[in-house]
Amino acid sequence: MHGISKAEGSKIPAITLGFWIIKIAATTLGETGGDALSMTLKLGYAVSTGIFFAFFLATVIPQIRARSYHPFLYWAVIVATTTVGTTMADFADRSLGIGYIGGSLILFALLIAVLLAWWRSVGTVSVTAIATPQAEAFYWATILASNTLGTALGDFVADDSGLGYEGSALVFAGLIALVAAAYFLTSASHTLLFWAAFILTRPLGATLGDLLTKPLADGGLALSRFSSSGFIAVFIIVCILTLSRQAGAHPGGQSEPLGRH
Repeated sequence: MHGISKAEGSKIPAITLGFWIIKIAATTLGETGGDALSMTLKLGYAVSTGIFFAFFLATVIPQIRARSYHPFLYWAVIVATTTVGTTMADFADRSLGIGYIGGSLILFALLIAVLLAWWRSVGTVSVTAIATPQAEAFYWATILASNTLGTALGDFVADDSGLGYEGSALVFAGLIALVAAAYFLTSASHTLLFWAAFILTRPLGATLGDLLTKPLADGGLALSRFSSSGFIAVFIIVCILTLSRQAGAHPGGQSEPLGRH
């Protein structure tokens, strides 16, 4: 999904192919980084969630206060939502015993509630230029909820369906391809399609992260969580420097069905 032109005053990057490449890498980093603290360092899901949530607050507050788009700050918040989303979902699914299906349903309901609250408060979930703290707060709350949901959904498909990590990654990649086709070939709401693609990149990243780091016996490649996280972080930095320097508009204009004007 690309072709979104630069929007003056926007605080998000232009939605180009580069945006989606970085987003998938960030969600993969969220899985490997979250597991590195909770599992490799054995801090547990609750403590790791507290650490990553503090990181989220430390990045999202200056992001909301900023007057313009700052690439590294924006993507730092994205990475923060993916790491805290990983440990929060794992805490709900495993420590609380809700399970993957229960966790996914609860988190999906939470995501819908955030979107509805955003729509009722602002009048639209189609952000052409994030210009108010209220709109941006809802934007980041939606992203945090979607990245948490994506972790639970990715684990559910990979573990409970029997598809494994490779099969699950192919499923989510295929679904993203279908969303992209709908974007280019149909008149479906670009706002709806954007959020669908945004949500689906999270379980794709989660399964890719597990594929890299899980034991060979479980279908993974048994790579180090810390070295994998470091490599992905370097990849993201290079992509930001080369692919994500310009601000841009959010898909969907004022005529979008999901907007109320």
